[in-house]
Amino acid sequence: MKGLFITFEGLDGSGKTTQIKLLHDFLRGEGLDIIVTREPGGTEIGDRIRDILLSKKHAGMNYRTEALLFLASRAELVSKTIIPALEKGRVVICDRFFDSTVAYQGIARGLGEEQILNMSLWATEGLIPDITFLLSVKVSMGDERIKIINRKRDRIEVEKDLFKEKIYQGYLKIAQKNRDRFVILNGGDDIQIVFDKIKDKVLGVLKEKKLL
Repeated sequence: MKGLFITFEGLDGSGKTTQIKLLHDFLRGEGLDIIVTREPGGTEIGDRIRDILLSKKHAGMNYRTEALLFLASRAELVSKTIIPALEKGRVVICDRFFDSTVAYQGIARGLGEEQILNMSLWATEGLIPDITFLLSVKVSMGDERIKIINRKRDRIEVEKDLFKEKIYQGYLKIAQKNRDRFVILNGGDDIQIVFDKIKDKVLGVLKEKKLL
């Protein structure tokens, strides 16, 4: 692919939204063509799937159903948005990608890390991010941040702390296995300190790929 594919991962309340906006604004200022998208969602079909996945009306959803819906949304996003943008040499920033499904459904839900990873790669046509930033925060800090901004919690955000702790540990496990593309950052650090590390990494890869 001609472009650069960047993903952000982490627990809810880890600071992904803030860092994605800072990176988008910085790269736009550098004259780069940027697309920011999210998972689940990012397309008409994906947004409908997102509503189903996150609605509290669907509490008790079968775990396999949940995983397959995430994969369906992702397949649509990759084929309709991400791959076409990368082929044009654009920078794509995505809030979550298949590492989320491996951590949440594969590890925390117990559906099988390798099985979910293989299914995810099938759904993405083998597409893997160039860089994945993991904003690591403890479960208690993520929850506290959500309380501070008084944001309404979705179906998955209201899960018990034990489930979220499994996700946290799952992310660390995935990152250790994929050190070539993962950058683990302390999401509890000062926002500017975290962003400076993100910016330096992205600028380095952009220069390697001769996009800057």
